[in-house]
Amino acid sequence: MKKISDNSRRKFIINSTLGTASLTLGFSGVSALFEGCSTPTHLMGGSFVTGFDQQPLPYDYTALEDVIDAKTMEIHYSKHAAAYSKALKEAVSAEGIQSETAVENILAKISKYSAKMRNNAGGHYNHELFWKSMRPKSVANKPSGKLLEAIEKQFSSFEVFKTQMTDAGTKRFGSGWAWLYIDNEKNLKIGSTPNQDNPLMDLSEIKGFPLLGLDVWEHAYYLKYQNKRADYINNWWNLVNWDYIQKRYESIS
Repeated sequence: MKKISDNSRRKFIINSTLGTASLTLGFSGVSALFEGCSTPTHLMGGSFVTGFDQQPLPYDYTALEDVIDAKTMEIHYSKHAAAYSKALKEAVSAEGIQSETAVENILAKISKYSAKMRNNAGGHYNHELFWKSMRPKSVANKPSGKLLEAIEKQFSSFEVFKTQMTDAGTKRFGSGWAWLYIDNEKNLKIGSTPNQDNPLMDLSEIKGFPLLGLDVWEHAYYLKYQNKRADYINNWWNLVNWDYIQKRYESIS
């Protein structure tokens, strides 16, 4: 039997504690673990804590056909997203960050770190959220409950919300993301960020807790849609996992 080193055992205990706390302590308990984090406590997202390792894709590469083809999913997940996780861990090691620190903690003070950290911490976080925010195509796909009520209150209707977020993604110049997020006053907002930035970053033009992120980098859609970003976005709405988005919303609302 392979002997486990004291250092490995210590890391396992720390990481296990973090994961258990995220499930049992809830919002206030997890936020206490983020020592030195500048993100407001109510924007930490409760149990939604992101580690440095890439998590398994929650469905097969073929599961999102015919909206996103299998080859795009395979390249996107196994090449692009995997590279962000790998480079993030390299940056974490080079810049002396403790291995048990959550990605959210880094993003909240990303201005203190290198461009490599910014690009790859953002890229890893964004993609980990993106995979979970989708599921196989379903009929009449829309939120319900408190999230739907909040969307209708803020944007007047679900259709108006979809139009505004579609516009945010379509009109994002170059590569980037469109977001539904909660701002510091717990209001629902729509915005976009360039490259791999996101609303958790202390230097982002929009700030808050991301509920739903839409990847509009060309590698997310180009094999199937070429330059027709709007077609990709319109079809992507059929994949949104509103159950997961609603859980994110309820964790801090």
